Amino acid sequence: MDNWDEIRTAYQVARLGTVSAAADVLGVHHATVIRHIDALEGRLGVKLFQRHARGYTATEAGEDLMRVGQATDDQFGQLEGRIKGRGSDVSGELVITSLDSIAPLLSPVLVEFQELYPDLLIRYLTDERVFRLEYGEAHVAVRAGSAPQEPDNVVQRLGSLQVGLYAAQSYVEKHGLPKSEADFDDHRFVAVDDTKTRAPFHQWLMNIAKRETHMFRGSDPRALENAVFAGAGIGFLPRFLGEARDDVVEVMEPIPEWHGPMWLVTHVDLHRTVKVQTFLSFLKERAKDWL
Repeated sequence: MDNWDEIRTAYQVARLGTVSAAADVLGVHHATVIRHIDALEGRLGVKLFQRHARGYTATEAGEDLMRVGQATDDQFGQLEGRIKGRGSDVSGELVITSLDSIAPLLSPVLVEFQELYPDLLIRYLTDERVFRLEYGEAHVAVRAGSAPQEPDNVVQRLGSLQVGLYAAQSYVEKHGLPKSEADFDDHRFVAVDDTKTRAPFHQWLMNIAKRETHMFRGSDPRALENAVFAGAGIGFLPRFLGEARDDVVEVMEPIPEWHGPMWLVTHVDLHRTVKVQTFLSFLKERAKDWL
């Protein structure tokens, strides 16, 4: 098989289900997509798709070809990410990923780093999902919780993100504060909706306070933080955030099991590059002030 353009076209048609969608992704005319499919089916001597009014559905042979196309597309993406990270200087593109909850800490560090290297394009991606470094989705990941276990990644401990239990002044004026954990069942809490959360402080709260007291629940950390500020109940905040505001009070002294470890993660193929090593050293130094 020597025409990879045709395989790529077939993969996109199988993935998206229509010629027009595949043409948009590939940046070609829809007639080119049809020509590639017809040529590939003619060369292989099998039908790759069932045509119908709604579009194209892959046959069994088409499904096999789609798996090959997916693997090839992933490998090209991985190769592109590695090539972009292999420069001999600190320029080009640097992709960083983290949970959005640490964006207030990490964004100023990224701005300061870019000021030192003004030719550097920084892409800062925040999401709950784990970005796949082996596919070139990011150069550096800052993760929380248990140590990442993906093969071929270099994992370094960055520190611990300190959290505290806070209540807004408006909540305190209405409900007072618990004197101890024994009083928790008489109060209202802001908590995550997912009972399977991996966050150690939310797990602690679920074990200490009855679920019925979790009167405001959500999935987005920023939404939960804003609910605490608005007086919906007692809830957890990053300590750097709680200490910066005068309209919240800390409910109790933090305990060690609340604080989740933070990790720096890089792929082994990019870990030793000048750009990545320069940024890692810079971040570790700045992190001393906020972890």
